[in-house]
Amino acid sequence: MTLKDVKIGQTVTVKKISGTGAVKRRIMDMGVTKGTEIHVRKVAPLGDPIEVTVRGYELSLRKADAEIIEVE
Repeated sequence: MTLKDVKIGQTVTVKKISGTGAVKRRIMDMGVTKGTEIHVRKVAPLGDPIEVTVRGYELSLRKADAEIIEVE
């Protein structure tokens, strides 16, 4: 399952980031790393962006970025 598939209000744990290069590095720089808990707060009406809470701060991710974050 990816972060894009998570419902509003759920808390999940990052299992793997499947992107490569600059995209993966940017996501990891924002604090999204393996083992990190992510709480999905809001999803925009058309599904893009997704607002999550990571490590105590709020973060908005594009749907394309959420698709490469595998969670459990």
